[in-house]
Amino acid sequence: MGKGRAEIGIAKPPDEVWALVGDFGGVGDWMPGLESCVCDGEDRILRLMGMEIVERLVRRDPDAREMTYSIVGGVPVANHFATVSVVAEDGGSRVLWDVEVEPDDMVAMMQGVYQQNLQVLKDHLEG
Repeated sequence: MGKGRAEIGIAKPPDEVWALVGDFGGVGDWMPGLESCVCDGEDRILRLMGMEIVERLVRRDPDAREMTYSIVGGVPVANHFATVSVVAEDGGSRVLWDVEVEPDDMVAMMQGVYQQNLQVLKDHLEG
């Protein structure tokens, strides 16, 4: 599986950043382009640009401020795991969005999308 990382510094405390990104069903409140986000058990169904993507929560650790999910439908991938984590950094936070995906040629596209989403998150939180 190919691996990639998107990351960004945010001038807000880690607990405040985690409160937003650690809410698996709350992604619809800040992520651009989403028409809807509906949770059904451990799955969230995202609708955007005429597509429906199903993601499944694999693990959520609020103490570590880390969450892992997997795309299980709607995107042509054999395997996908993404981990979003928030760490303290220089009086603020650093958000890391790691991805492992097959096929390997999906890494660059996903890394780019995640980086754009992190910039929107930063703009949303820092106002």
